Amino acid sequence: MAKPQSRYVCQECGAVSAKWAGRCESCGAWNSLSEEVVEKTPGGLSGAGRSAQRLAFVDLQSRSPAPPRMTCGLGEFDRVTGGGLVPGSAVLVAGDPGIGKSTLLLQVAARLAAGGKDAAPCAYISGEESIDQVRLRAQRMGLGAAPVQLAAATAVRDMVATLDQPKGPAVVVVDSVQTLYIDSLESAPGTVSQVRAAAQELIRLAKKRGFSLLLVGHVTKEGQIAGPKVLEHMVDTVLTFEGDRGHHFRILRASKNRFGPTDEIGVFEMTDGGLEEVANPSALFLAERRGNIAGAAVFAGLEGTRPLLVEIQALVSTSPLATPRRAVVGWDSGRLAMVLAVLEARCGLALAGQEVYLNVAGGLRIGEPAADLAVAAALVSAATGQEVPEETVIFGEIGLSGEIRPVSQVELRLKEAEKLGFSRAWVAPRAKKGAGKGRPQSGGLVIEEIAHLQDLVSRLAPPQADPVGFRSSAP
Repeated sequence: MAKPQSRYVCQECGAVSAKWAGRCESCGAWNSLSEEVVEKTPGGLSGAGRSAQRLAFVDLQSRSPAPPRMTCGLGEFDRVTGGGLVPGSAVLVAGDPGIGKSTLLLQVAARLAAGGKDAAPCAYISGEESIDQVRLRAQRMGLGAAPVQLAAATAVRDMVATLDQPKGPAVVVVDSVQTLYIDSLESAPGTVSQVRAAAQELIRLAKKRGFSLLLVGHVTKEGQIAGPKVLEHMVDTVLTFEGDRGHHFRILRASKNRFGPTDEIGVFEMTDGGLEEVANPSALFLAERRGNIAGAAVFAGLEGTRPLLVEIQALVSTSPLATPRRAVVGWDSGRLAMVLAVLEARCGLALAGQEVYLNVAGGLRIGEPAADLAVAAALVSAATGQEVPEETVIFGEIGLSGEIRPVSQVELRLKEAEKLGFSRAWVAPRAKKGAGKGRPQSGGLVIEEIAHLQDLVSRLAPPQADPVGFRSSAP
């Protein structure tokens, strides 16, 4: 019998070392190396042969149809996954504690199991709650009669023995992967070794039996998915569930998807009866907006194929500190520093000694450069005290020289703004013929093109600028 050998695995990054050390050489974490016992397989490498197939189809008759996707009826979830769940796929859903991951997947499983003639048998395996606790949550959400099979287990060996059946469930939800353990490993559940081995065994079984595997993943205090980075490589789709506990809506976003786009988002509203999908997120994010307020601007963004209108709020105040504060919520702080620098260097707006606070209302996080012009409008409005004209939507990218650059999908953004009742748009100059400055669109939306950031400042600056807000002369 081969003698077992020991290796030491870092519980932070997953690096493997032949001997123990107080500090990991890969990530620099202290006291993170844990011992694992590896048993060598006796004999040489041997296995069953596999026949290879061509990449291209030989003829049309040999083409096998793609397996149909399983849609749960939640349009926002089906949109983010690319049109539904693919049989044999593995999906990882990660998010902060209490954000609603378990609630969302329980609703998905209940809808799939009660789908009428297209119903798919579903199993919900919880490693954090008992069966009675899951039932109580399902009854509170009105899903007590859903034909979902419930189980409470954390041992991967028991789960594999239950699921490895010819007529097993079509969808399996495991909540969560950090609670699973394999008894052949000596490390505790949630460690890098256990998470990697447990996920690998369940994904292998999902590919073998053809059921869709939905894994719930925890996140660390830094916002990263807990466990090894290889976990994100092993699964087919990685979904992140975002949101602020101070707001009642949640954002489901795909950061990896082998069967669909990665730039789509799903918007849900948290209610007493669970999560409800939001058909028109723009109206939700602008529901509490108040007009005629300095420091507020409406941005027409784009998430995948969906236009999204949100309000950007800015506040500029005098700072008693030598280094004024720059606080950003929902946007890139480096991008804010660039916009502030361009406003001061190209437009003469003195904000170096002012405290600047920027917030994207509703808890949404914006990542596209098209928000530069709306952020600049909110900042200038807050600094000068002049309100942005009501029913005006703004979008455009700012260059370092102060020029405004066009962005993609302009017509889609304008159509969404017109649908919500906006009558004016400040955008970058467009090369299209017949779309000149001040020319109305087919529905009456007036387009005002802004070529340089100085044009925006002149629109929002009072007739006699405050000497505190502006320098004596602009370059």
